[in-house]
Amino acid sequence: MNLKDKKIAVLLSGGVDSSVVLYELVRQGLKPDCFYIKIGPEEEEEWDCSSEEDLEMATAVAHKYDCKLEVIDCHREYWDQVTKYTMDKVKAGLTPNPDVMCNRLIKFGAFHEKRGHEYDLIATGHYAQTEIDAEGRKWLTTSPDPVKDQTDFLAQIYDWQLEKAMFPIGHMMKEEVREIAEREHLAPAHRRDSQGICFLGKINYNDYIRRYLGEWPGDVIELETGKKIGQHKGHWFHTIGQRKGMGLGGGPWFVIKKDIEQNIIYVSHGYDPESAYKQDFPIHAFHSINGQLPPTDITLKIRHTPEYLPARLEDLGDGRYMVHANAPIHGVAPGQFCVVYDAEHHRCYGSGEIMI
Repeated sequence: MNLKDKKIAVLLSGGVDSSVVLYELVRQGLKPDCFYIKIGPEEEEEWDCSSEEDLEMATAVAHKYDCKLEVIDCHREYWDQVTKYTMDKVKAGLTPNPDVMCNRLIKFGAFHEKRGHEYDLIATGHYAQTEIDAEGRKWLTTSPDPVKDQTDFLAQIYDWQLEKAMFPIGHMMKEEVREIAEREHLAPAHRRDSQGICFLGKINYNDYIRRYLGEWPGDVIELETGKKIGQHKGHWFHTIGQRKGMGLGGGPWFVIKKDIEQNIIYVSHGYDPESAYKQDFPIHAFHSINGQLPPTDITLKIRHTPEYLPARLEDLGDGRYMVHANAPIHGVAPGQFCVVYDAEHHRCYGSGEIMI
C-alpha cells in the first residue's frame, strides 16, 4: 500500500502513544490531519478532568510537525451511547467494559460519522497490528508487547472499521515508544499512561457509576454460613471475583455471587476459594470482526491481562458458544467480554458476552 496516495487522519489524545504515531507517519514523508476527540463529563465543573492538559499536549505535537489539529466534540454521543451501555449493564448486575464499546462507538464510530468518512485511514496509538491473508481478508493481530497489547479493547469493532484502522506503533514495545518520544522531545514524553476509563481521565469508575445510579445499601453475606458480615452501597459497585475495596475486616474476601433483586452481595473468606473459579461457561452474541468464525482450539482473555488462556470452543449455534478452558479461570463474571484468539494468540477473531 502506498500511503502517500492515502488521506490519513490521526487521533491525537495528548498521550505518548498517539504522539509517536504522528512522528512515525511524518518520518515516512506523510502529512496527516490530526483530530482530538473531546469528551467531558456532562457537568464539567463537577469533576477533575484532564482534558485541558490533553488538548494542550496534542496541540503542541501537531504544531511541532506543522499538521493541523481539529477538535471533534463527541460529548453527546459518548454519554448517549457508551454511558447508557455501561449503566444498563451494571444495573442488571453485569460487568461491562466501557473501553471496548468506546472504540466501536466513538473512536471508530461517532468520529467516522463526523469527519472520519472523509479519510482513507484512521491512525490511532493502539498496541495492535493488522495483516492481510491470502484471500485478501484483513485481520486484527496482536502486538509483541503482551502487557500493552490492546486487541481485547478492539474486539467489538466492525469489519469496515478495521478496514480503515491503522496502528503505526502496534509492532513496538512500550519502551521503544517512550524512547522515541524522549529522543524527539515530544511534549507528552514523560506523561504516565492513562489508567481511567476511556476518555474520562482521572474520573473514578465508582464515582462515574454513582453519578448515574446513586447508592442502594444492601447486605454483605458470607456464602458458607449465611451470616451478615457487613453492608455495601449498591451491588453495581462490585463485580464477581473482586477482592479489593470491600471494606470488610479479616480479609481477604472475594465476591462470589450477587442477588440483584434483593441487592445482596455474597462473599467467601480465604484466598482464591474454589467457587470463584470457572472452567466451563457460555458466551452469546459472538461478534466476528471480519466475518470469520473461530476454530475449536483457541486462546482467550476475559480481562485486560498479559496472559492468553488456552481453551476449546463448542459451537451452540446462533452466535452462542460454550467455552471449555484448559484450566479453571478466576473471576469469570456475566457481562464481561470473552475475547477469542487463535491457538497461537496471534489473530483476534472477535468477542462474545459471558453468560452465567
